[in-house]
Amino acid sequence: MSCENNMTRYSHILPHTEKDVNADTLWVWCYPSVSAELREVLLSKCCLRQDSRGLHTFVFGQFRRTWYYISTVEVQEPTALKKVTHFSIVVTTKDFNPEKYAAFSRVLCRMYIKHGSPVKMMEGYIAVLTKGVCQSDENGSFLIKDYDVRKAYLAGSVKDVVSQFGMETIILYTALMLKKRIVVHHPQVEALLEFTRALPALTWHRKDWSILHPYVHLTDSELENLRTCTGYVAGFVDPEVSNRSDLFDVYVNLPDSEITISQSAKEAMSMGKLHKDIGLVIVQSAENADRTDGQIIKDISIKTREILANLASLAEECENSKITLETLKQRHFPPATENFLFHLAAAEQLLKI
Repeated sequence: MSCENNMTRYSHILPHTEKDVNADTLWVWCYPSVSAELREVLLSKCCLRQDSRGLHTFVFGQFRRTWYYISTVEVQEPTALKKVTHFSIVVTTKDFNPEKYAAFSRVLCRMYIKHGSPVKMMEGYIAVLTKGVCQSDENGSFLIKDYDVRKAYLAGSVKDVVSQFGMETIILYTALMLKKRIVVHHPQVEALLEFTRALPALTWHRKDWSILHPYVHLTDSELENLRTCTGYVAGFVDPEVSNRSDLFDVYVNLPDSEITISQSAKEAMSMGKLHKDIGLVIVQSAENADRTDGQIIKDISIKTREILANLASLAEECENSKITLETLKQRHFPPATENFLFHLAAAEQLLKI
């Protein structure tokens, strides 16, 4: 697919908000229109309603299958922006690629500071839409072809995850394999974004970052959105989420490096020798200083594919290529392995219902 088509498919909305000298936050301009529900979500994320000490220069997240990327700038005088102290530019898309849209937003922000008008931003937007490139000596350049999606998938650090949680990483791996609900808490949104974006790489065979909801507030609309998902990785800054056991199967307290399995998920998440073997593969690979994140992901993926190949082989022997509990029992697997394979077959749609 060409760069031009990529942009046509993915970039839909270019709203921006401003905070003026009276501390009023205004939704200034938007192309094209955006629903009232999404607008409220975006305003809650852009941080202009909060104290300036809590400014986040770049955040991203997902709401109802739309990715949003928000860059916020504090205006340093003198500029063309009179009485504006801060502004945020939001790009909403259908693809996950934080680095791509952070770079694009930086160019747009420079244009807005220089000219004080959304017209120049629209010209840059249309240039990317039609040519896949936005070039300017004074405002920087942006080329879509520089931002491959695989780079975005690999930008999170699995090595850092394993460094923090060691053998307990197997809990995260198991939850992801079984399409369970993982909630992560950290009071700093930057730490949430960095940690949560790495987790889908543990199940590289799916290459599914749609499960990622890295920045969620405890509002009705956002929680309703989460409940429509089979499994997810959701990040929260509000510590109150620890009391919302209805939202998670696995809870990660990131500041304290603690992982908790909810009572309702303990049966499906019971661990045995197979889990220990997988955990050792993960830890030994991550502890090897010479191995990159990409190599660690590959090591984990090889082990995963081995498990999935065995599962597929079992399915082939069954009626309609669907596994039953009886099929697993006939193999006399250890109880924890049988349990894991049963739930994994369900997650991979290989289970006879």
